[in-house]
Amino acid sequence: QVQLVEAGGGLVQPGGSLRLSCVASGITFSWYVMSWYRQASGKERESVATIDTGGSTYYAESMKGRFTISSDDAKNTVYLIMNNLKPDDTAVYYCSAKYDRSEYWGQGTQVTVSS
Repeated sequence: QVQLVEAGGGLVQPGGSLRLSCVASGITFSWYVMSWYRQASGKERESVATIDTGGSTYYAESMKGRFTISSDDAKNTVYLIMNNLKPDDTAVYYCSAKYDRSEYWGQGTQVTVSS
């Protein structure tokens, strides 16, 4: 059974930082392209960042320079470090694992940026 479990969300003030983690089980982690997405209330889900099997990273334009994605194959975990958070970053953040035609999603973790 495949599971992706996100953690690390919470309430943070503007300008603050958070580190999200996503632990995968039931997959051969190193085969999968891992991504973070987010969905704000009333909006479409959008891509945040991706790390491929070679370690190359890709970011949505508005996250470049503020967010960093990384992964640890030994821990089957992908991370998202978010700095200089803004109220517009408020959303549920989801991780996904994709390989060939298989794609799995976690349940999401809420990030709220507010003073």
